Amino acid sequence: MSAIASSGMTRSIRKNQGIIVVLVLLAVLLVFGAFVSERFRTANNLLNILEQSTGLALVSLGQTLTILTGGIDLSVGSMISLLSTLTSGMINGDGSMVAPVVVGVLALGLVFGLINGILIIWLKVHPLIVTLGTGAVMQGLVLLYSLGPAGKVPKGFTYLAYGKLLGIPVGAIFVVVVFALVGWFLTYFRLGRYIYAVGDDDTGARLMGLPRAKVLLTVYAFSGFCCAMTAIYLVARFGVGQPYTGLNYTLASITPVVVGGTLLTGGKGGVLGTLLGVYLISLLNNVLNFMDVSTHYQLIAQGLIVIAAVSIYVEKRKRV
Repeated sequence: MSAIASSGMTRSIRKNQGIIVVLVLLAVLLVFGAFVSERFRTANNLLNILEQSTGLALVSLGQTLTILTGGIDLSVGSMISLLSTLTSGMINGDGSMVAPVVVGVLALGLVFGLINGILIIWLKVHPLIVTLGTGAVMQGLVLLYSLGPAGKVPKGFTYLAYGKLLGIPVGAIFVVVVFALVGWFLTYFRLGRYIYAVGDDDTGARLMGLPRAKVLLTVYAFSGFCCAMTAIYLVARFGVGQPYTGLNYTLASITPVVVGGTLLTGGKGGVLGTLLGVYLISLLNNVLNFMDVSTHYQLIAQGLIVIAAVSIYVEKRKRV
């Protein structure tokens, strides 16, 4: 299984055509954006792009690992909605509740992810079906909890979204650190290499006696944890959780993963491509905003990008 040797953040850019494509597109967008508006070229705008990409980056990181195993997590949008609403609803402006609620929400995200993994293993059904079902359950639960914005958070809580360290958004720094750690894990830890092995050849992994169940539980639990981090960040950003906060994140979390070169069939790709894909999508949305393009058309653009990327990478794999 040659895919076992695939690395995460340290993967050679020269050998990853997906990363090369994204880097070229990033350069084209930067040049194009500079012509569209003078405000685009300002340092504040570029920092805003980094700041606004934090939520998408975190949820896409978890999605990357599920897709590397040949699966997918369609419950992420509903999970983010539920966890963000619970976060602000339970804190409800009480500063003393911040720490226990944040820890509890992170743990709850892990539990939800584990439930997804357990159901996938137990039912032996494709993750798409399982997570689609659990996502519907979670969306129902959040609407039972609240039909609108719930609670509020202390003013200091917004530092997680708007704070800066040496002039750089704290969220952007956190994203780079977390991506680097996960890339390191995929490269140097045995379990990380097993993730690629399961995605590359699930049947072969079974025959070799690799801990497939452990791999699936790990990646889906991590996806749930990433949803929890995303939910906490969004509450810090907007000051409140809402039952539809994560509505667009299901498709949005898949887009950077696929664009960054991770195959939906699993076994090939990595977190560096995903991170660059996140920056590409965020930069594209920023340019379209300066062009006064409606957010509805931005969603259409993301959908077309996914279709194009999937068709290109699948065709390349067929030729190999």
